[in-house]
Amino acid sequence: MVRVKICGITRASDAQLSAELGAHAIGLNFYPQSPRAISPADAAKILRKLPPFVTPVGIFVNWAAAPVVVLSQVLGLAAAQLHGDESPQIVAAVAKKIPVIKAFRFAKNDKPPKFPSYRAAQAFLLDSADAGKFGGTGTTTDWNFARTAATSHHILLAGGLTPENVAEAILAVRPYAVDVASGVESHPGKKDPGKLRAFFSEVARANSLLSK
Repeated sequence: MVRVKICGITRASDAQLSAELGAHAIGLNFYPQSPRAISPADAAKILRKLPPFVTPVGIFVNWAAAPVVVLSQVLGLAAAQLHGDESPQIVAAVAKKIPVIKAFRFAKNDKPPKFPSYRAAQAFLLDSADAGKFGGTGTTTDWNFARTAATSHHILLAGGLTPENVAEAILAVRPYAVDVASGVESHPGKKDPGKLRAFFSEVARANSLLSK
């Protein structure tokens, strides 16, 4: 079964609807330049209303290890998604205290990510590359490479996923999970209930096809 992470949550109502629809995880973005950025105080308010059995993940871009660990522990986050240009050493230092999802941004002609160097991470998120941006680009990543990577790693597929293409992506890549932000929004950081419902419906359809 392919899992679902709804990223860029900024409102408790969006977190609750995502949970009701079957989200396995939500992403809270602590990158100030993101239109989906959230303060630790607002994140705490969302987390207090988050139903049980939904994994809260913090998204960090180029933080030092210690602040990631401290904020994650204070908020009670279940995992830290390192979405910048963090070194293997930073990943390993964070991973000693909290599970790490290491994100890689790459285009079709880029060199493949160096997964072995980041063996401390428990999963890898594959996102599309856009100069000067750290995710949320709305463009798809290389599904062919992602499928190969998914045969030997826990891969979260991100990048340009929408209700219209997520089933195709799941069937093509067979990732551990799919990760969506802009593809289910009415405005940056504001989730669209109709798009969320359609997204989960298509994920369920793809999972049903995978089980046959």
